[in-house]
Formats: sequence, structure tokens, C-alpha cells
Amino acid sequence: MSLSRLVARPLIAAGIIYLAQGNLRDPSKAAPKAAPVADKLVPLAKKAGIPLPSDAQQLVRLNAGVQVAGSLALATGRAPRLGAAALVGSLVPTTIAGHAFWAETDPVAKKAQTMQFAKNLALTGALLIVAGDTDGKPGLAWRARRGVKTARREAKHLAASTRREAKLAKAKVS
Repeated sequence: MSLSRLVARPLIAAGIIYLAQGNLRDPSKAAPKAAPVADKLVPLAKKAGIPLPSDAQQLVRLNAGVQVAGSLALATGRAPRLGAAALVGSLVPTTIAGHAFWAETDPVAKKAQTMQFAKNLALTGALLIVAGDTDGKPGLAWRARRGVKTARREAKHLAASTRREAKLAKAKVS
């Protein structure tokens, strides 16, 4: 593992864990902001067969749990790609609910929320890079494409060999 991965992954995870543990312990502060987003997302998730609680405080706590688990997977390197993907999935609704700068009327609050929104966008970009990072090893998609190429090449060689054998067998019979 490169030094940048060794240092960057825990740094990304540390900030998320710090913020998530507060929501895990006391979701009542974030629940009012989460309620409008939850009211839209929960019915969609339930239609898709994903059982989510309807209570905003439970959703905030669940989201914080996903963030802690994803951050730990990222920081420890046990499942960094999966952890980063989970964090992206969790960070999108968190950013929309928590930093709705477009709904602010106070210029100072609007600027603060815009900065937090932009910070979360940058963090989401970093997590997307981590989610796609194979750490120098081929990913599943590459392995699948290579497997298909190899199978086609082997099938072509096998077909040519079979045609030669058939020709030889036909020549012996004649």
C-alpha cells in the first residue's frame, strides 16, 4: 500500500467519524433538518424494498452508524472500497439535508452552508476516487473482461484444433 493511501484513508475517515459519533449519540439536533429529506426518501426506499424507519431520529442514528462503519472500513483498510461507497451513499442525503444553502435567507448563514456544502462535495469526490481505487490490483470489471477475452481466444483455438482433427479423421477414413 502506498504512503498516500496509508495516510489519506484514515484522515478522510477521522473527520467523518468525529461528526457521525455526535449524531449517533444525540440525533435530536440533526433530526429536524433530516425530516424533510427523510419524508421524500423513505417512501422511495420502501417501494424499492429497502426497510427504513420513518422516524427522523432513527434515520439520523442509522446514517451515523453507516458513516462510522464505513469510516472504520476505510481507515483500517479492511474493505476500503466498500466503506467509501457506503460513505458516498450516506453523505449525499446528509449534505442535502444538513447544508441546504438554497433555503437560507440570512447571508451569513447562507455563506456558511454553501461552504459546508462545497466541503461535502469535495469529500464525496475524494470518496468516489477511493471507491474506485483498486490499490494497483485489477478490479472485478477488468478481471471479467480479461476472462471473456481469454475464453474467446481459447474457444477460437479449440475450434481450429477441432477442425484440423476432423480433417485428419476424414482423410484417414477416405
